[in-house]
Amino acid sequence: MQTIRVDTPSARYEVFAGSGLLETLAPRMERAVGRLAHPEGRGRRIFVLTSPAIWALWSGSFLRSFAEEPMVLFLPAGEKHKNLRSVEQLLREMVRGGGDRGSVLVAFGGGIVGDVGGFVASIFMRGIPYVQVPTTFLAQVDSSVGGKVGVNLREGKNLAGSFHHPHAVFADIGVLGTLPDRELRAGLMESVKAGIIRDRALVRFMEEHADAALAREPKALERVIATSIRMKAGVVSKDERESGLRMILNFGHTVGHALEQVTGYTAVLHGEAVGWGMVAALELARRRGTISGTQMERLELLIHRYGPLPELNLRAAKVVAATGADKKNIGGVRRFVLPVGIGDAGVVEDVTRAELEAAVEYMLARAKARD
Repeated sequence: MQTIRVDTPSARYEVFAGSGLLETLAPRMERAVGRLAHPEGRGRRIFVLTSPAIWALWSGSFLRSFAEEPMVLFLPAGEKHKNLRSVEQLLREMVRGGGDRGSVLVAFGGGIVGDVGGFVASIFMRGIPYVQVPTTFLAQVDSSVGGKVGVNLREGKNLAGSFHHPHAVFADIGVLGTLPDRELRAGLMESVKAGIIRDRALVRFMEEHADAALAREPKALERVIATSIRMKAGVVSKDERESGLRMILNFGHTVGHALEQVTGYTAVLHGEAVGWGMVAALELARRRGTISGTQMERLELLIHRYGPLPELNLRAAKVVAATGADKKNIGGVRRFVLPVGIGDAGVVEDVTRAELEAAVEYMLARAKARD
C-alpha cells in the first residue's frame, strides 16, 4: 500500500492506495476523523452515500469493520442525478436520519458520488467531515483528491460547487476487479493526462506497460494510480484554489466538458470526453508550436492505446459554443491548457475561436476516421 500526503493551507490529509482497505475501513476512518470530538460527546452519526449497484457488490466488505451499521443514502447512477435536486433530497434524508454537526459522511462510489457527497458534506450544518472511498479508476486517480466538489446545472458541468477537502481518501484497488472495461479505460485517460502535463516518466511507463494496466495487473495499476495521485497532490498543495498552477489539471477538460454537455451526458463517459478533449488540445498545441508533430503523434497514439474512444457525430461550432460555459473563463476570456513538450503544460488566454474550431474539427475528423 502507498500513502500520499496532501498538504494545503486549509487541509492536511492522506490518500491510501492499495489492496484490503475496504475490509478495514472503520478503524482507518477513526484514525483520520476520530480526533475531531463530537460537540456533545456522543457517538458520531455516520452516513454512507453510494449507488445501488456499488452497494449490492461491496456492502459486505464495507460493513465488515463497523460495529454499528451506518445509515446508507443512495444516489442513482448517471450525470443526470448530479444536480441540486439530488442534493436537497440527500440533505433532508440526513436531517431525518438524525444528522448533526458531529456527523461524518462517507462517499463510497465513483466520481459522481464523490462530487455530490463532498458537496453535501460541505453545506450540511455549514460543513461536516467526510472521507472518500472511490470505486472507479477515474475517481481514485483524480476526483477524490483535491477538495473540489459540486454538481451540474443545466447550463454546464460543475457550475455549483465549493472546496471541501476529505479527511482521508481510501483507494482500494480490489474494487476495480468488478469495473467494466470501458470504465477502466475511461479512467486511465486521467492518468494519461497526468503524465502529459506533469510526469514524463509516467507517460513512458504507460506506454511500456499498457497491456499490464489494461489486464488489471495489481502492480501496474498501483504504480499508475499512486503516481497519478502523487502528481495531483503536489499540484494541489502548491495551488489549492485553482488560482494558477492547478488549472493545468484541466488539460482536455475544456473541450471534454463541452462534449459531455452537447451530448446530454449520455453518449460519452467523462474520461472518454477528456480523451477526445486532449486530442483537440494536442492539435491546438501543435499548431502553436508548443509541441512538435512527432510529440503529438506519440501522445495521441498513447490516448488511443487506452481507448477505444467512442465515435462522435457533432458539429464543431456547437462544441465550441459549449466551451463558453467553462469555469476557467473569466471576463469573457477563454482560458486553455496546452502541453509544452511532454511532462509540462501551461495556461494560455489568447486562443481564438478560429483556432479552437480548427482543433475541434481535427478531433471530430479523428472520431470518424478510426477503424
